[in-house]
Amino acid sequence: MAFVLNVPETPEDLGQEPSPCDESEVHHSFCQLIQEQSQWAAEEGLGLPSMGPGAGALGASGGHHQAFLGPEGATVYSSATLRILASMPSRTIGRSRGAIISQYYNRSVRLRRRASRPQLRVLGRSAWPSLRLYDLELDSVTLEEEEKRVLLVKELQGLAAAQQDHLLRGMPLSLAEKRCLREEARTPRGKPRLGRPGLLSCCSQLRYACALALHHLGLRLLSGLHALVPWHYALKRIGGQFGSSVLSYFLFLKTLLAFNALLLLPLLAFIVGPQAAFPPAPQGSAPAFTGRELLLGGGRFNDTVLYYGYYSNATLNQWCAGPLDGSQCAPEATSLPYNMPLAYLFTIGAAFFITCLTLVYSMSHSFGESYRVGSTLGAHAITVFCSWDHKVTQKWASRLQHDNIRTQLKELLAEWQLQRGPRSLCGRLRQLGLLGLVWLLCLGTTLGCTVAVYSFSEFLIESPVSANQEGLLLALPLVVCLLNLGAPYLYRGLAALERHDSPVLEVYVAICRNLILKMVILGILCYHWLGRRVDALQDQCWENFVGQELYRLMVMDFIFTLLDTLFGELVWRLISEKKLKRGKPEFDIARNVLELIHGQTLTWLGVLFAPLLPAVQILKLLLLFYVKKTSLMANCQAPRRPWRASHMSTVFISLLCFPSFLGAAIFLCYAVWQVKPSSLCGPFRTLDTMYEAGKVWVRHLERAGPGVSWLPWIHRYLVENTFPIYLVSALLLAVIYLNIQVVKGQRKVISLLKEQISNEGEDKIFLINKLHAVYERKERSRGGRTQEAVMPPADQRDAQ
Repeated sequence: MAFVLNVPETPEDLGQEPSPCDESEVHHSFCQLIQEQSQWAAEEGLGLPSMGPGAGALGASGGHHQAFLGPEGATVYSSATLRILASMPSRTIGRSRGAIISQYYNRSVRLRRRASRPQLRVLGRSAWPSLRLYDLELDSVTLEEEEKRVLLVKELQGLAAAQQDHLLRGMPLSLAEKRCLREEARTPRGKPRLGRPGLLSCCSQLRYACALALHHLGLRLLSGLHALVPWHYALKRIGGQFGSSVLSYFLFLKTLLAFNALLLLPLLAFIVGPQAAFPPAPQGSAPAFTGRELLLGGGRFNDTVLYYGYYSNATLNQWCAGPLDGSQCAPEATSLPYNMPLAYLFTIGAAFFITCLTLVYSMSHSFGESYRVGSTLGAHAITVFCSWDHKVTQKWASRLQHDNIRTQLKELLAEWQLQRGPRSLCGRLRQLGLLGLVWLLCLGTTLGCTVAVYSFSEFLIESPVSANQEGLLLALPLVVCLLNLGAPYLYRGLAALERHDSPVLEVYVAICRNLILKMVILGILCYHWLGRRVDALQDQCWENFVGQELYRLMVMDFIFTLLDTLFGELVWRLISEKKLKRGKPEFDIARNVLELIHGQTLTWLGVLFAPLLPAVQILKLLLLFYVKKTSLMANCQAPRRPWRASHMSTVFISLLCFPSFLGAAIFLCYAVWQVKPSSLCGPFRTLDTMYEAGKVWVRHLERAGPGVSWLPWIHRYLVENTFPIYLVSALLLAVIYLNIQVVKGQRKVISLLKEQISNEGEDKIFLINKLHAVYERKERSRGGRTQEAVMPPADQRDAQ
């Protein structure tokens, strides 16, 4: 089938030449262009390769699919057949290299001479739009292409450097071809040809050299930005060797590091920094540092900015005329007052509010990224054909990229195989029964751990620890950490009885069980601190005791994490390889992630009583990353059943937001609004509740005069009134709901688009089958008539 194209000139073409990359417009205009091909099909044309023998003519009849012979034997089809053929994806018009060079040669000529583009009929064959699968490697065409290339280079040499770069950048050619054209368009010295020699040429060359040097410097700086990203190469290596499931743990650790840094900055700027600059008067001789403070949290640390009791209830100033009593100083008239109780309360409130907004944004963003695509159809092809980064040049980077793609393919194939193997009805009932039994055992274990923690905390209240028995202060953190470490191993042993088909479901179930255990234990501890310890420590600074308890819990939690890494991974690997003859253990995602959530919850609970607790958490996370990474590389293996953690980050952020942050916020709100502060220490020592610091400040402002009367109004209607709090909460919930609905809408639209693409593909397959059937019917009818014409009458009668 031979198609001859005639592209007529339009008035728009005289002012602006269409881009050769605009395939869609050329494709849609193909049907109209083909109708005019019969006028000069015999003169010269571009043809498609024949679909088979005898494809030159389909017959002389056939309704809308009629074919006839044109000049010089060229087959000409009816307009209906040509429209159908032109709509086929395989007939999409592309552009050959010769056509691109020819057309850009014309464009460069117009830049210099302001001439219009020549007619397509006048140009050679290489300047026409080519059809795919058409063989253009002919001698005459190649020579003509080379001539056009030489002319294009000459025209480029006559342009300025900026015009050269702009024109070459817009050409739809490969980088190697553009490089060759640029090098050929340069002078032998490698510099652009300038219009004037002498001083102007030297200045231009210097400017060109400076611009090139700045460009290379910018590229170096951009490449160096990856070094500023924490653990960039380490995360790539973990993801390539162990898959996205293990990588999600380290990404979550990195996220927690960012949250703690965001929480620590306002505390350092508005609480710790001002109090360190204006320290309170010492109450006595400070104890010497013995080293036990790093583990116990007391001693010398009590007289530092680490704990609540160190902060004064005075108004801090640059200069003090002299102390009025033991804890305050009289400010001078020219100094700027800084109300420490008010700053303490509002800074912590603002830090929690910023953390809440960041958590909501991170959760909605992660939810949108994880659930944007409605299905994983086609992910295999995308991974195979589109995953390789062709900018990789080093061997280690190439090996890392190779491992990453291989691991992704394993995860995708495992997920695909899991969807193809459903269980029978009896197997499902057996699985549900076993699942219920295991859940009862796990909940019973959780109840037992809760009763043990409550009983032990009550025992400690009844028998207080003396000053010379500070080591017993570690008893409660030790019991809590032992239960938090031992119960997950019991859960893991019980989960082996369930035999989940999906590794993702197994991880989710383990996370749910461990989360229930840790949250219930933390709830008992919160009741122990605010409900029992406040009454038992009325004559002491109970805020410092709560801060020390949280500090000891964080330290013991870190120590037990190190022991778990040592004995749970290193020793188990040695025993497995030497005695049990097994491979390395797998990295337990659920237990390690819940340890991170537990530690972050302790940080949020203790920020009111120990403002520097986020700094301790940051140091802990940094050490934990390197310890876990080293142990992972040396002692663990990739999951035996690969699985793709597509929604793990979303689940981790959601758990961090709702059970963890929400519980810590409720704990702190109760401490601020309901619990009476200690009368011996802290910035709220003279108040009934911490919240009264705002009321005292408002009363001072009301007596100050009408100039600041708007500040009491703001406090009365925006802070004391509960309506703005409910309004902000409702807005946050509305934002979460709208994000969920937007993502659902995106998934629905993507599903509809995929269905539309599938339907269009089926339509094209249907049209191709119809054309093939018509072609075969025409061939059979033509063959039958030819046979009847050559057979003698007797043979025809015998055949009948």
